[in-house]
Amino acid sequence: MSEEQAYDLSVLAAQQDQKGERYMEFLRVEDMSAGLYVLPAGGTDPQTPHAEDELYHVLAGRAVLRIGTREQPVEAGSVVYVPARVDHRFHSVTEDLRVLVLFAPSESQA
Repeated sequence: MSEEQAYDLSVLAAQQDQKGERYMEFLRVEDMSAGLYVLPAGGTDPQTPHAEDELYHVLAGRAVLRIGTREQPVEAGSVVYVPARVDHRFHSVTEDLRVLVLFAPSESQA
């Protein structure tokens, strides 16, 4: 069993920006992993379906999230669940997007 941990999202965001990483994982335990995902305004999301369920919490920005054939506008405060193996990606990013991503179970490292 892992010990509890606390994170400051502003510190994590600064670290991610400094590293220039689109996705930065900051937590991994057996049943869950978490990270920050960023896309610049006008950016393209290269995601492919994941083997895990996902929960997106939009921290900043505006975009549309296509889930299967459904279009879901998202902005700061939006929370969206995406089931495992469902095709999805962000598009029409009109403001720099920063998203807290939770995978359950932990995202596979294939």
